[in-house]
Amino acid sequence: MRSAPRRTFRLRPSTLAERNFIADALRTETVGGSLLLIAAVVALVWANSGWSGSYEDLRDATVGPASLHLDLSLGTWASDGLLAIFFFVAGIELKRELVVGELRSPSAAVLPVVAAVCGMAVPALFYFSVNAGGGQLDGWAIPTATDIAFALGVLAVISTNLPTGLRAFLLTLAVVDDLLAIVVIAVFYTDRVKFGALGLAVAGLAVFALMQRFRVRGWWFYLPLAVVTWALVHESGVHATVAGVAMGLLMRVRPDRDEAASPAERVEHVVRPISAGFAVPVFALFAAGVAVSGSVIGDVFTHSMPLGVVLGLVFGKTIGIFCGTYLTARFTRARLGDDLTWPDVFGLAMLAGVGFTVSLLISELAFHDSPALVEQAKAAVLVGSVISALAASVLLRLRDNKYRALAETENRDDDGDGIPDIHHEDAERARRAKRDHIGDPFGDSFDR
Repeated sequence: MRSAPRRTFRLRPSTLAERNFIADALRTETVGGSLLLIAAVVALVWANSGWSGSYEDLRDATVGPASLHLDLSLGTWASDGLLAIFFFVAGIELKRELVVGELRSPSAAVLPVVAAVCGMAVPALFYFSVNAGGGQLDGWAIPTATDIAFALGVLAVISTNLPTGLRAFLLTLAVVDDLLAIVVIAVFYTDRVKFGALGLAVAGLAVFALMQRFRVRGWWFYLPLAVVTWALVHESGVHATVAGVAMGLLMRVRPDRDEAASPAERVEHVVRPISAGFAVPVFALFAAGVAVSGSVIGDVFTHSMPLGVVLGLVFGKTIGIFCGTYLTARFTRARLGDDLTWPDVFGLAMLAGVGFTVSLLISELAFHDSPALVEQAKAAVLVGSVISALAASVLLRLRDNKYRALAETENRDDDGDGIPDIHHEDAERARRAKRDHIGDPFGDSFDR
């Protein structure tokens, strides 16, 4: 009896609108990744220069109304306030993927969702294995996050010929990763909860949802409500970034017949540049200023807590994402798209070890009572992210070169008849040669 046809998970968006959306997102995140990298370098140089005192004074300067319990340092404003904008955009992205994007179908969502879950679980296991003998277990979530802006920035620098599906897979995986990260922050890094303030925040979110439901328009209604809701979540003891992702998930992503674009698309078009171009780089400026010395780097590899972070980012992310994706494709009907091979996915899994923005945030939350441990954790995040970025760059650059060579071969026209010579050859033999040249370490096991 013939077996049921296997569903194919295709990473390329199927419509022009989706292609344009992903392309726009990638362009913005690429620029944001570059700005993020610049801000991180500036912070490191400043914190290790003769003006390190001015850096600390600026980061610790307190502003805000004390009567509202919002007299916060600039560093805290960056992590609690500006990152709420970042997670608001992440919430919109996730809502869109769930309603009209790749995640709307369970069969299509299974690969990136499993990859994201395994890409968080395995690094945590690496961390636990290193710190189980009395280490700092509170930092288990530090190596679980992937920085999408930084990763896409690295991918843009090294890639011109890699399949577009690789970027789409990374974007989808990172959206799920961001949601799981905010759940981890809300559940595991909330010390106390003021239920009165939390109840009022929930009421604010309910009003936000009703305004979306009844098509209320005008930023002058939404912006004050968003600020008040954020302040209530902050007062409740739950990390304030939860307010951002919650409001993003409540945005309406399907346009009405009389609308050229949905409210989510219009708002994201305005807010995303603020997030990628200002909020995240400013957070990096205040969070990445770690004093780096020979002793600090030595501590990263000799102390169990920072070593667990590095191993989780470099090895845990790679093993978790790649093995989770491969085993899911091997034992279910989900499959990679035809334009990707497993070496591509392995390089992407290595690149996902660039855990920067959210990892730095979790470092502050996990060890907020010990500045020394915060500095160690941040140094470990920087070291692990650099190692992952360099290793992934080498592999993906090799893949990029192979795809470039294949493209030149397929477009060669030696006889000058205007038709690529590849079309004069046997098509099946050419396809087989292409796959063999790219390389698939698992053979044709997925074709059976």
